[in-house]
Amino acid sequence: MKGLEPPEAGKLNTLKRILAAARREFSGKGLAGARVEDIAQDAGVTKQLVYHYYGSKEGLFVAVLDEASDTIMSELVALDVEGMSAPDALRHVLNHFFDQYRYDPLLGALALEGIRYHDGHQTPRNHFLELAPKLVEKFEQILQHGAASGAFKHGVNARLFLATAALVTTGWFTNRYSMSALTGLETDSAEGMSTWREYSANFIVASVAAL
Repeated sequence: MKGLEPPEAGKLNTLKRILAAARREFSGKGLAGARVEDIAQDAGVTKQLVYHYYGSKEGLFVAVLDEASDTIMSELVALDVEGMSAPDALRHVLNHFFDQYRYDPLLGALALEGIRYHDGHQTPRNHFLELAPKLVEKFEQILQHGAASGAFKHGVNARLFLATAALVTTGWFTNRYSMSALTGLETDSAEGMSTWREYSANFIVASVAAL
């Protein structure tokens, strides 16, 4: 176990280990069931060090949510869709929505716990809120490009459309029981994920297609 204050050169690595361990703990046990002692042991640090950096278990949980949302939003904002047709650009972004959850088995559970937390707490300023306008702008540009080319309808509200697209694509991972029951597919199977990835993207693109 390490002391209270690691060398400055190793601080960033220590914080990364703590956040990674906390992510596993919160995803598996939720905020209520997670134990700071277990997180510290998993990260190879003292419990005191965790409290030193994050103040409380809730403070650590908020930091985990912030890191996850920063990664998700930064990747989406940075996607290169230049030179693509509007339908292809939109489908590319939608598929990335899905794949972020598909290839990160902890993200769905963490997202659900984050929803429960934000429903009962005032949300502090975080990276999700800071990056959301940039993602809305990206969708706005794709929709405008599509409307100008005749592929999409005019006047689609980019914010509402983005919110709907996010719910439809990621609902496969945050509402597994209902999705499995309604589709007749196992949400963790290759067939189920492939089917919903394609269907959800096609459905969303079709919703804004010019008639």
